[in-house]
Amino acid sequence: MKKRRETITALLFASPWLLGFSIFLVYPLVASIYFSFCNYSVLRPAVFTGMQNYTDLMHDKIFWLALNNTLLYTVLALPLGLIVSLGLAMLLNSKVKGMALYRTIFFVPSLVPLVALAVLMQFIFNGQYGIINSILRYIPIHSQSWPPNWLGDPAFSKIVLVLISVWGAGNAMVIYLAGLQDVPQQLYEAADLDGAGWWAKTIHVTLPTISPVILFNLIMGIIGTLQVFTVPYVISPSGSPMRSIYFYAMYLYDNAFTFHNMGYACAMGWILFLIILALTLLALRLSERHVHYGN
Repeated sequence: MKKRRETITALLFASPWLLGFSIFLVYPLVASIYFSFCNYSVLRPAVFTGMQNYTDLMHDKIFWLALNNTLLYTVLALPLGLIVSLGLAMLLNSKVKGMALYRTIFFVPSLVPLVALAVLMQFIFNGQYGIINSILRYIPIHSQSWPPNWLGDPAFSKIVLVLISVWGAGNAMVIYLAGLQDVPQQLYEAADLDGAGWWAKTIHVTLPTISPVILFNLIMGIIGTLQVFTVPYVISPSGSPMRSIYFYAMYLYDNAFTFHNMGYACAMGWILFLIILALTLLALRLSERHVHYGN
């Protein structure tokens, strides 16, 4: 009887969280699965259509364009972000006077809201009045395409977004920095006794020791890059020029809230979930031989 009373008391205390979890996570999750098989516009009752949404997606040229743009962006932005954040963390892990100030300087940019960042980058990369092109005009290159129209040329627009993604490297940098500070110093001392240089210690001591941190940032990077939305949408909601920066999440948003085709958007959401799940499982599988846990 006492045990039952304790169980009821515990459930009563946990009930606000359980209620919120059920309303704001479990129900939307289950509902999105059902609506992905329906013709649902939010304003009218859902009509079950089976696999029609998924079949239409397979023949949707814009869907494949947005997916290709997103995958190409991920292939470029993900390794660049990992390398830059790891490099900054290794530099900021050195014992230099005023290091706390340097760490703050490199971390603060990641706190800038994405909308403000997108507006700022529009000014910086503006083809006519941007800061970068104002500097590049002093370089005597005689060409009609010089300086480049960064956000107006399909050849450069996606590259600009990849460079912008590095702006938020401070978040991963802090995680790397915490991992670097946990590397046992005796490993470096043993490497010094063996005559290892900086590069050898980095390859054979630092990277294997922080490999779980690298894996974590890799998985978080996969999730983040595949869901890129705010910056490209603020720069160009239509994904211009020539939909070169029209990404998967933008097309999903348009289907849900512009075209009011919520069933179609739910199907897109679940396809994106399966892609992220597959890439995450692949990363975990490939990391089995390269990630080292424990001492």
